[in-house]
Amino acid sequence: MTTLLFRIFFPKRKQYLKLIEILGYIPQNWKLYETAFVHRSASQTDKGGSIINNERLEFLGDAVLDAIVAEYLFAHYPKMDEGFLSKMRSKIVKRNQLNVLAFELGLDQLIVSTSFHVNGGKYVCGNALEALIGAMYLDRGYNKTRSFVVEKILNKYIDLRELEKTETDYKSRIIEWAQKQHNSISFDCREIQPTIDPTHPVFVAEVFIDGQLAGKGEGYSKKEAEQHAAEMAFDNFIKHLI
Repeated sequence: MTTLLFRIFFPKRKQYLKLIEILGYIPQNWKLYETAFVHRSASQTDKGGSIINNERLEFLGDAVLDAIVAEYLFAHYPKMDEGFLSKMRSKIVKRNQLNVLAFELGLDQLIVSTSFHVNGGKYVCGNALEALIGAMYLDRGYNKTRSFVVEKILNKYIDLRELEKTETDYKSRIIEWAQKQHNSISFDCREIQPTIDPTHPVFVAEVFIDGQLAGKGEGYSKKEAEQHAAEMAFDNFIKHLI
């Protein structure tokens, strides 16, 4: 109790109270949650020389979230096949979606980062959400974490019927279209080093249809950049032809 009172009435009192409000419970291991909001750009070093940021918790939270969402969809769609369930899970846990969900929860108020602003840290919040889920899993176990994800995220912010109608795999869509129309299509992707947050490389992708530039996109992975490029091509040149 002494540790709890010290933390709650420390200078960061508002942040701790906000976290309790988001979680709906008082954490047992506060250190895990503190680490969950330390972005790589604001990494700290402990007495033993180890680097402290949220990347390890993000890795764990990503796996836990995938399991929870898979279980949730498996129960919600008892007659749908693996392909449908995989696509729906991808729509829920994609970077853009997680970033939106993190903002809805108010996690942007808790993040410690030197690159968190409109242009440079567009996935910082989504990554912090995964790290938070990793912290919850270690602190309270799977069932408590599952309850939080289902009740405070999936049931509250995800409309499955609308999500079913949402197109996310633009790359496959335009490749399929190009094949049917006998058009050539190719992707070119390269890695660039951003000046805002050099700790995270950015990929730039371009898609060409019959040798002509049709779309361009960026992302923190080659796959993500290609999807953004394909989405631009789809919206600008293909959607009205289908």
